Amino acid sequence: MSTRRTQRQLAAIISVDVVGFSRLMGADEEVTLATLKRLQKNIVSPQVLRHQGRIVKLMGDGAIIIFSSVVDAVGAAIAIQEQMHSFNADIPPEKAVALRIGINLGDVILEGTDIFGDGVNVAARIQEVCTPGGVALSATAHEHVNGKVDIEFADVGERVLKNIVRKVRVFRWPNTQTHDTPHRLALPDKPSIAVLPFDNMSSDPDQDYFADGVVEGLTAALSRIRSFFVIARNSAFAYKGRHMNVIDIGRELGVGYVLEGSVQRAGGKLRITVQLIETTTGAHLWAEKYDGADSELFDLQDRITEQVAGALQPSIQRAEIDRALRKRPHDMGAYDYAMRAMRHVWMQEQEESAMALELLENALKIDPDYPLALALSAWCWSQHSVYNWSDDIVAVKARGLEMAEKAAGLSGDDPLILSVLGVVHTFARNYGTARILLERAIALDPNSAWALSRLGWLEVYADRPAAAFGHFEHAMRLSPLDPMNFNNLVGMAAAHQVSGDFDASADLYLRALMERPNAFWIHRNLAPALLAAGRVVEAETSRDAMLKSYPDLTIKRYKEAMVFSAQALEDIAVYLRTLGIPEE
Repeated sequence: MSTRRTQRQLAAIISVDVVGFSRLMGADEEVTLATLKRLQKNIVSPQVLRHQGRIVKLMGDGAIIIFSSVVDAVGAAIAIQEQMHSFNADIPPEKAVALRIGINLGDVILEGTDIFGDGVNVAARIQEVCTPGGVALSATAHEHVNGKVDIEFADVGERVLKNIVRKVRVFRWPNTQTHDTPHRLALPDKPSIAVLPFDNMSSDPDQDYFADGVVEGLTAALSRIRSFFVIARNSAFAYKGRHMNVIDIGRELGVGYVLEGSVQRAGGKLRITVQLIETTTGAHLWAEKYDGADSELFDLQDRITEQVAGALQPSIQRAEIDRALRKRPHDMGAYDYAMRAMRHVWMQEQEESAMALELLENALKIDPDYPLALALSAWCWSQHSVYNWSDDIVAVKARGLEMAEKAAGLSGDDPLILSVLGVVHTFARNYGTARILLERAIALDPNSAWALSRLGWLEVYADRPAAAFGHFEHAMRLSPLDPMNFNNLVGMAAAHQVSGDFDASADLYLRALMERPNAFWIHRNLAPALLAAGRVVEAETSRDAMLKSYPDLTIKRYKEAMVFSAQALEDIAVYLRTLGIPEE
């Protein structure tokens, strides 16, 4: 017979999770465990004790903590998160620890050292939808602290949580766009839509890329209709594999409509099913099924585009829809390779870029004149130049320019291709040409978050940092959940660095690294920004991380790769020299 005592009580439950625990352990198990023990001893345990809580369960990647008061639970959670910046100060950014904290008020069962109950499960699931560095509350917990703490939580709507039967309304802190997507983004003053990831209904799960390609094509076509506001594909793809209420999606993205559907491809045959839904009410406006050979994919996409456009704005002109059509590949095999490469292209990490180039090379072997594959290849080669991934910066810049110009010669009215050519000219310091190309791309596609982001970067490089912020902010509104937004944070950090606000610059670089730990190239600017801000220990830590990825970095190689003005480069180089980076 068990002698363990069972106790049931109402409690405020905190679920704490270490973000990226598996990655940290894989990189250095011993150091990670030591870091987490220090975190528990110096921050978590003292704050729990101070707020009259009790740690009832410790796991390798988190903890369950209970309090008799929700106010105390929230106070402890906020205090822990606010101390994380100083805790990480002496830790290399790629090894920094970030926490997610979920809080719920509910019934729990304590049995010995174990804790059970629906209240615990809800807290754990709320923690899963929390942003790194933040705190998330259930509506029940929020009701008990509303007006009792000097903290503003954002209502992010009802969520479908894993293994929880009912929907749970969630509130989050911090409540700023800098840290999270604000709830209830204002609807634009024109028809607004997001094309959500389509389900792959094929028997082969490897066909996911094909379903993603259909969404890519529809998003690109709708984006070029100037009278529409279309969420960028990277933000829409944040919902891949998630089952959420379209009303909540509309609130998160700030759009009036979503298009969702499925793709089935087998034996050369293709079926695309789509439905258009109004997000304010969840009402289905129409649904349609399209059948054809897979070689007819582009014709099917055109028909869907036309029908969506007509539903959103019946008065739209056929000529505007025609302008939205992208130049097609001559061979579906080339298209397949380009779609497989797409997600690797935008990661902006060295190994991912190399994988993309290999796939795009296969596409170009099949169809040497496929503009999209040429443009994406040009962008990858440009990444190799600006991120110091090549020993011959001049050669890779030239290769990128050659491929971008060929793509533009074949399809000079495609916004993505014009954007890539603009980026290539930016990296060649042809700022006037780059501006013309990027502004032309935005005129053709006002919804191009990436073109706007690159225009922001151009302003930074041209020593116009004040003008850059508006472009980065506009890009983030067009794609509020974009995993590529870390690069907009880097752009804003660079703008602050050029303007001399080094503390703000360093903090934004660090946040970008938190979102994308493998973007080691950020250290090339983070280390000098930290030193300029007087944060010497952090600067030396960042320098060491930089030299681990770039052991042969010199001031000369840095200046060859980077695109800042000559004066800005020299201003940064002063701090790199102080950190011990050799001249040549």
